[in-house]
Amino acid sequence: MAGRKRARCGGGVEVLDSIYSVVALVLILVACVELGDAATAVDVYRLIQYDLAGMPYGSRHAGLNHHAGAFPFAPGADLSRTVVMMPVRELNLTLLQEYIINKQPFGGLLFLLPQKVGKKIVGEIKSKDDGLMRKILVELEQLLIHASIPYPVYFAFEDDKINSLLADVRRSDASGQPTTATTGGYKLVVSSPEPKKLSSPTITNIQGWLPGLKGDGDTSQLPTIAVVTSYDTFGAAPALSLGSDSNGSGVVALLEIARLFSHLYSNPKTRGRYNLLFGLTSGGPYNYNGTLKWLRSFDQRLRESIDYAICLNSFGSWNNELWIHVSKPPENAYIKQVHKSLSDVAKELGVTIGIKHKKINISDPRVAWEHEQFSRLRITAVTLSELSAAPELLENTGGLYDTRDSVDEAAVYRSIRLVAESLARHIYGYQGRNIQIFADNSSLAVNPSYVKSWLDLLSRTPRVAPFLSKTDPIISALKKELSDHTVEVHVQHETIDGMFSFYDSTRATLNIYQVASVAFDLLFLLVLGSYLILLFSFLVITTRGLDDLINMFRRPTYRKVKAS
Repeated sequence: MAGRKRARCGGGVEVLDSIYSVVALVLILVACVELGDAATAVDVYRLIQYDLAGMPYGSRHAGLNHHAGAFPFAPGADLSRTVVMMPVRELNLTLLQEYIINKQPFGGLLFLLPQKVGKKIVGEIKSKDDGLMRKILVELEQLLIHASIPYPVYFAFEDDKINSLLADVRRSDASGQPTTATTGGYKLVVSSPEPKKLSSPTITNIQGWLPGLKGDGDTSQLPTIAVVTSYDTFGAAPALSLGSDSNGSGVVALLEIARLFSHLYSNPKTRGRYNLLFGLTSGGPYNYNGTLKWLRSFDQRLRESIDYAICLNSFGSWNNELWIHVSKPPENAYIKQVHKSLSDVAKELGVTIGIKHKKINISDPRVAWEHEQFSRLRITAVTLSELSAAPELLENTGGLYDTRDSVDEAAVYRSIRLVAESLARHIYGYQGRNIQIFADNSSLAVNPSYVKSWLDLLSRTPRVAPFLSKTDPIISALKKELSDHTVEVHVQHETIDGMFSFYDSTRATLNIYQVASVAFDLLFLLVLGSYLILLFSFLVITTRGLDDLINMFRRPTYRKVKAS
């Protein structure tokens, strides 16, 4: 009898264990139902996170797991657990600025950037709205990079999936049932670890050399002319900081000028009696930190041999006027010579060259133009740019708005022709003479295909220095290209000035889930649990009897065993 009771009890335990297993499985499924229906996954690009002199800027978090909301939103709404989707083309910058300045809590921000069909390039085809979109992006970027934002901020490109999601969210908001944990809707999830500070980020300078021709018995050192440009960028989203104009146009111009003069210097009969030094520098957005360290690596003889340096900065979108920016007075003999040489060629090309003088304050760590690093070391230098005024720190450094469609190839051709002709006339003593060394349709003409191919490459390659390794493909490509046209190519690796600190995590995948409401989940769980209890009770009663069912839920009695 006892054995039969144990068997019956054991059978009940087995049934109970089976039911418990089923219930546990159902609970797991119900817990996962909220994230079970993935609507889509899209690439997103995180707002930069950096410290400047110990002060935090940019987005300070990366992980995201909140319901979606849409802009515009109801005044006074609690958005602390909502990811607000903001199409840039509809953005209210004044309202956004108020929320950021007043530390209004968001679960996160997702800015939706317009794009060309099939191309991840900000902006649309050229239209009357093009200038307005550029203005909005410039102001948005400056707002975001100069604020400390305690929640995740991401950028994504508009497409059919994103637009459909935005429309659904807006319909829910308009119906008075915004997406919440109780009403359901869409959940935006970025599974990303907390960003870590980059240790010892590097900047890489690349230089090439074209030696001039010495005469018989000439033992003196030849004078040198330096052509320099900064190639790196900075923007609100490092993974989108392409810098087609600033300073991709300067990089393309330097490479083409090096290619043109390499043809002249490859033949002793046409080699000039000037050395040409070409420098591709890094750290441009950070007070031209790389340029300073590059110059400090020069020996005294090289510094003293430099007649002047011409720095190339942003001339991919100008029409009729370029500017020479100088630190020395325009009356300086070398400055007058450079200005006149460029002005003479400019007249022949039907454009004008203006000159702007800005004194250097040695005690001010801010360096607005690349030539100022030369001037601080008493080397004559100028910057040639389409910009008429010095930009502020981290301004005009190749951000969201600076893409391939913002560059006019004809403007880049004119700039290359202007600089190359001016240099050649100075080197070969043709000042004041209308001799076109790089005339169109000649063997030394500017190569449009070469210019276009490099503009295209740079316009799809982010170049934010802290996120470029020493062996990054773009650095290798620039080194190889300069090696093809110059000799004694040298690469210099340095660390960024300690004034700046940067954090990793620049891009991620955003998973978008369509979720049910909590009320639905609880109702589903209640119905399913009730069904399982009834099913279990029915099976036990029909197979073992009502007494066994009652005994399963009765607390067992324990007898004390008296010690012998």
